[in-house]
Amino acid sequence: MGRFYITTPIYYVNDVPHVGHAYTTVNADAMARWHRLIGDDTKFLTGTDEHGQKVADAAARHGVSPQQWTDQTSARFRETWDALSIRYDDFIRTTEPRHYRSVQKFLTAIYDNGYMYKDVYRGLYCVSCEDYYTLESSDEGRCPVHGRMLTEMEEENWFFRLSAFEDRLLAYYADHPDFVTPETKRNEAYAFIKGGLHDISITRTSISWGVPVPWDDRHVFYVWYDALINYLTALGYGDEHDEVATWWPASHHLIGKEIIRFHGVWWPAMCMAAGLEPPAHVHVHGWLLIGGQKLSKTMAADGAVRLTDIAPTVLTDEFGVDALRYYLLRDTVLGNDGEFSHEGITQRYNTDLANNLGNLVARVASVVATKCGGLGPAPTLDSPLRVSAQEALRDTREAWERFAPHAALEATWRLIGATNAYLESTSPWKMEPGVALEGVMGDALEAIRLVSVMASPAMPDVCREIWRRLGLDGQPGDETIEVSGHWGLYPPGRPVEKGEPLFPRRA
Repeated sequence: MGRFYITTPIYYVNDVPHVGHAYTTVNADAMARWHRLIGDDTKFLTGTDEHGQKVADAAARHGVSPQQWTDQTSARFRETWDALSIRYDDFIRTTEPRHYRSVQKFLTAIYDNGYMYKDVYRGLYCVSCEDYYTLESSDEGRCPVHGRMLTEMEEENWFFRLSAFEDRLLAYYADHPDFVTPETKRNEAYAFIKGGLHDISITRTSISWGVPVPWDDRHVFYVWYDALINYLTALGYGDEHDEVATWWPASHHLIGKEIIRFHGVWWPAMCMAAGLEPPAHVHVHGWLLIGGQKLSKTMAADGAVRLTDIAPTVLTDEFGVDALRYYLLRDTVLGNDGEFSHEGITQRYNTDLANNLGNLVARVASVVATKCGGLGPAPTLDSPLRVSAQEALRDTREAWERFAPHAALEATWRLIGATNAYLESTSPWKMEPGVALEGVMGDALEAIRLVSVMASPAMPDVCREIWRRLGLDGQPGDETIEVSGHWGLYPPGRPVEKGEPLFPRRA
């Protein structure tokens, strides 16, 4: 048994949850569920980032205090994750007292180690990014991400000596080739370091909505440096009995590509400055790009649908929770950009879920009802499906381990395809009741049992329902896959229920 600590970025509370947030969180949740399934001691952290100028601005626009705004919006994230069957172990809010303690302890360690100094910052700033830009890195004075004009700022700040860690970071990347994955993103972060690092501002005096700097009460910490430390706050950093030594060597940050500099450059340098090893692994995913026009009734002025317009519950109301989870996990390589469309969800739903999985479960249950008295027969130990099941499990395991949910589900669905082909070749609906028929149906039931185990990290509710329809006790994941993943464990004599279609076809 190993250990696995996975985190999402914590989400800004200047807006409500959308599909982009769901993409990251569903992937992290599925990864955590897989590691629990293989018996790893697992911790899954998500939460909300509640400080900074744009949060204060959002609160002012709505006529409430920053704390009232963060309370309201953070609750929306919890509600959304509950609706998507997200099973986190900890939900952190950066306005919690425990986070203030960890931030002040961590950054004071950096200060005490001589890696901070006071100076005046003069330059360009984007409120939406909560980030500083040089004129060269901007788009002719506009933010390269948001397209808005950058604000010229001048204020007294505390600076972090990032430049002191250029050689150490390059050496760390050389010694840890899998620190950032995929390789293209690793190369991007490495090239940024290789291009030369400059010291960076980490405090503000122009706002008060942030964690106070303990050695200078005129300053609050800049939101990004406060936010990054949440990964340690959840481990009790700075407390007498923290769990940093237990979990930090098994830490995995799942992030979007727009924040690679923060997690792949600044954060490991901050950890080094505080006397701590960098996180074990950062996996960077791409963006979902909108396709089609049926995703939302909310349109931008130019008539385009924005990903940020789409609440996940709009889609779960139409397709169901597990269908949306499946689409987010299956349709895009976790590391590449992907297209998100109503047409894409509909195709995956009708093909993979309704035609393949749903139809398999329904027709097996129908034959068991009409020819086996409604009771599931035992599988055969020398079944032709046994090799397919073993290969599917091997490939599914390997894919989850390398942060490739799309490939894990593809491997699981190969067993569904093999089982459907097996039924087509044997035509049990034409066979007379007897030993041969019972063997075929027992094999099909066993394949479905294994599919429900392997697919449960992606579709926990549907797999639990399939498990129930097979007449099995408990639910997938009650035992580790080391136990439940062996061929031949379906217990004969259990009542098999057809029930309503798992995935009614969509137009």
